[in-house]
Amino acid sequence: MQCAESLRVQAYFDGEVDAVSAAEIERHVEHCNECRALLQDLATVRMRLRRDLSYESAPPELRSQIMRTLDLEVAGVGNIAAPPPNSRRTRMVWSAAASALGGAALAAAVAVFLVIPRLDSPLSTEIVSAHVRSLMPAHLIDVVSTDKHTVKPWFAGHADVSPVVADFESQGYRLIGGRADYIDHQRSAVVVYQHGPHAINVFSWAGTGPLPGNSTRSGYHLAFWSQGDIQYCAVSDTGWDELLGLVRLLREQA
Repeated sequence: MQCAESLRVQAYFDGEVDAVSAAEIERHVEHCNECRALLQDLATVRMRLRRDLSYESAPPELRSQIMRTLDLEVAGVGNIAAPPPNSRRTRMVWSAAASALGGAALAAAVAVFLVIPRLDSPLSTEIVSAHVRSLMPAHLIDVVSTDKHTVKPWFAGHADVSPVVADFESQGYRLIGGRADYIDHQRSAVVVYQHGPHAINVFSWAGTGPLPGNSTRSGYHLAFWSQGDIQYCAVSDTGWDELLGLVRLLREQA
């Protein structure tokens, strides 16, 4: 029999619940094997889709054609002369105008879909999913150590980048280990810190392109930055000030 929380778990995975609901679902998943397996299956499917399917964008010619169609539709509606009221021609003209407006609306909808970038960031979603997955039992750390000289060399054979690794225990951020994950189609190095009761995952991967802005998804804060050709994201349910405090220390260390 399917767990009664399975639909809420799927909504949680898609980032469609608030922070309070997210916390409730996380506590439920800790004790429900079925929902924990569901989350793992969803994360695996999403990872494989993003890894194996290419992203397609509309060609410039199509975008230009859509914009020209919009201009023509709007110009055609604007040039309609007002006929005498209550005439057959009146009904015909306004029927034509409605059709033109409908065409313009449809073209506008297609233009918005193709031309305007999505506000939702697939990378942010991917990182939140990886963070949630890591919080499940025995998933957080592959190499357990508070010594940066143990954690950093471990990444050499397990990840595609060599990130900044440092222990900031005196500032409240204790290095507890690291692991490898799969982010942005590559093996990501993840350095794990403990701040009070909160785990902070610091993901890193190779890249020089634009990054999403800092955001909050499903109750988790995400802070992005770059150092040279390595991109980073720190994610946790700790407060923004605490998370950005670690980001500042890592950037100074680099």
